[in-house]
Amino acid sequence: PVPAGFTITTECCDYYLKHDHKYPQSLATEVNRNLSRLERATKKKLGDAMDPLLVSVRSGSARSMPGMMETILNLGLNSQSVQALARNAKNERFAWDAYRRFVQMYSTVVIGLSKEELEEKLRAMKTRLGVKDDTQVPAYGWQELVGEYKEHFKKRTGKDFPEDPEEQLWGAIGAVFESWMAEKAVKYRQVERISGLFGTAVNIVQMVFGNVGDNSGTGVCFTRDPSTGEKIFYGDFLINAQGEDVVAGIRTPLQLSEMAARLPKVYKQLQKVRKLLETHYRDMQDMEFTVEEGTLYMLQTRAGKRTPAATFKIATDMAKEGLITKKEAINRI
Repeated sequence: PVPAGFTITTECCDYYLKHDHKYPQSLATEVNRNLSRLERATKKKLGDAMDPLLVSVRSGSARSMPGMMETILNLGLNSQSVQALARNAKNERFAWDAYRRFVQMYSTVVIGLSKEELEEKLRAMKTRLGVKDDTQVPAYGWQELVGEYKEHFKKRTGKDFPEDPEEQLWGAIGAVFESWMAEKAVKYRQVERISGLFGTAVNIVQMVFGNVGDNSGTGVCFTRDPSTGEKIFYGDFLINAQGEDVVAGIRTPLQLSEMAARLPKVYKQLQKVRKLLETHYRDMQDMEFTVEEGTLYMLQTRAGKRTPAATFKIATDMAKEGLITKKEAINRI
């Protein structure tokens, strides 16, 4: 179960870069058609004042380039839809924090404003309120910051921050294409000797939130224990949290076994996914997932990093289970 979305292909990026940063003629129609399909699938509408669809716009090149390409989260928020998000989630703080993150990302990634200047405003606001962590900032703090960010945007660009979700979307698509030729991305491809690629794809995907209440959460798990190689489901889960909260170490996560007690249906489904993905990739997987109000969404899977002892055990176990051949097991070790 993955969040709904659609992909603009790498050929389109190639065209964009070769034709003076212009899109192919048919693209606007295709994006609108697929956006309508996405709205039907999620039963939400981009920029809606009642039940808004929010999307993430992210890169997707044929080769993994960690941290090199741009991403914009929570796209589709404006002064109307943020109110709807707060109302529907019964959580004003969450909605204004999401809006603050979006305005910050859009200003720096799409428009190219200074990250440092916006971070400075965030630090000043936390000092004013006498709080240390972002998690301690109340709803009105984020609301004030959104206002400051928008003022800053107008001062620097001479224009108002875009309220129209469609304008936001095209700005983000262009920014992801542009990031293919950003200095750090070009350098990375040189160092890693990556050549012959058309550019990056753009993925437009429904946002899912693990921080809307106590039947939501987010987690990271391994299909086997990465330190011993034992065939046990291993991982961490946080109730009512977003992805970065697990890695940030702000809160102590729960063991996966505790998730089985709290969200038994979701845990059972996750067990099925564990088996499916490990069998498909024929290797131990490191997976990321989010639960939004009792619904499981898989966000990512890749071959998991492991200790030398685990490498040995996993390879021999998988050979015994018939997942890989004896020769493959020896090569892995």
